[in-house]
Amino acid sequence: MPELSGWRFLLLGIAGTAIALVACSSPAINPPTVLPAPQPTPQPTATPQPTPTPIAMPRTPTPVIIPPTSTPFTLPPTPTPITFPTPFPTSTPLLSTADLVEAVAPSVVHIGVTTANDTATGTGIVFGDGGLVMTNRHVVQDGLEIRVSLSDGQVLTGEIVGLDSSIDIAVVRVNTDDLLIAALGDSDAVRVGEDVVAIGHALDLPGGPTVSKGVVSALDRSIVDGSEVLSDLIQTDAAINLGNSGGPLLNARGEVIGINTAKIPTGDGIGFAIGINIAHDVALRLVAQSSVQAGFVGIEPLDITPTLADQLSLPVLRGVGVLRVVPGSPADGVLQVDDVIIQLDGVAIPDTLALEQFLRSHPAGEVVEITYYRASAGLLTDSLTLGERPG
Repeated sequence: MPELSGWRFLLLGIAGTAIALVACSSPAINPPTVLPAPQPTPQPTATPQPTPTPIAMPRTPTPVIIPPTSTPFTLPPTPTPITFPTPFPTSTPLLSTADLVEAVAPSVVHIGVTTANDTATGTGIVFGDGGLVMTNRHVVQDGLEIRVSLSDGQVLTGEIVGLDSSIDIAVVRVNTDDLLIAALGDSDAVRVGEDVVAIGHALDLPGGPTVSKGVVSALDRSIVDGSEVLSDLIQTDAAINLGNSGGPLLNARGEVIGINTAKIPTGDGIGFAIGINIAHDVALRLVAQSSVQAGFVGIEPLDITPTLADQLSLPVLRGVGVLRVVPGSPADGVLQVDDVIIQLDGVAIPDTLALEQFLRSHPAGEVVEITYYRASAGLLTDSLTLGERPG
C-alpha cells in the first residue's frame, strides 16, 4: 500500500504546513519583552544669545490723590467804596455868617448917584483889577456924578465903563488898585434850598452895609416889566430892598453867586439876583467892548406854553407871544400884537429866556431873520435889524 502511504505522507506534510501556518497566524503568548529605560532626548545645543541690556523701568509713581471737586465758592463782588463827603472843602471852608461878612465886606462898595432930578443909592462889588466894580445898570445909568465909597471910608469918583440893559449889569471904574477882589462862585452849581447871604446898602442906612440871610428859593426865574425882561434869575427869600441893588448874593463859602437886582413889592421875601456866571461874562464884555450893546427887538413878551396854546387854539405849542410892540423899535412895522415868535436866525425861541439869551449874543445893528406865526397869514419870515435898548 505504497500509494496510500504516499498520500499519508502528503497529508501529513500538508497538515504540518497548516499547523505551521496556524502557528504563524494565531497570536502567540510570548513572554513580555523588557524594553530598555527611555533616555532623555538630547536637546539641541542653543546658539548663545547676547545678554540683553536690562531695561530700567521707571519706578511706579506715588499715586496722587485728587481731592474731590469742592463746591465752587463765589467771592462777592468788591463793594464800591463809599466816599463820605468832607464837611467842607479844604480850600474854601464854610463860614459862619459873621466870618463871611467880615471876609467879603472890603470888596463891597457903596455907590451914590446924582441925577438931573434926584439922588440914588446902590451897591457894587469889586470883581477885577484896576478898580473895576460890578453893579446894576439901573443904579448908575442916569448918573451925572457917581461916588464910590470904600469900606475904609475913602470916597472915589466912579466912571461908567459900560452898560448892558439886557441883564441890568453895569461896570464902573475907580482910580485905585488897592481893592480886594471878591471871590466868585459858580451860579450853575447853586441848588434850591442852599443858604445864602445878601449884603447891600439897604435904604442907604448909615453905619455900613445891611446883611440879610435866607435860602435859594428857586432857579431860572424870569420877570417881565413891559418890554424889559430879566431871565436866568436866582430867587431868594433873603431880604432885598432899595439900595441893595448891585450888591452880592453869597454862598456859605463867601463866594459871589449872584448880583441882587430886584424884588416883588407885593410879595413877602421874593427877591431876585442875576447869576454871577452870566453877570461876569457880560461885565468882561463891557470892559473889552464898552460900545457894544446887546440886541433889542422891542416887544412886550408872553411865554406861550402848550396849555395856553390849546386855550388860544394856536398851531404852535411854544414861542414868545407879542402883547405890545414898542413904538419906534425894530419890531415896529414887522410884528403885530398876538404874533408868536418861533425862531430867530434858525434858532428856536420857545420862551423869553431863549429870546434874551439870543439877544445877548447878537449886538445892536445885526440883521436877523425872524420867523413868526400870525393867525391871519400862518407862518411868516422877515428880516429885522436889532436895535439898542432904550435907557
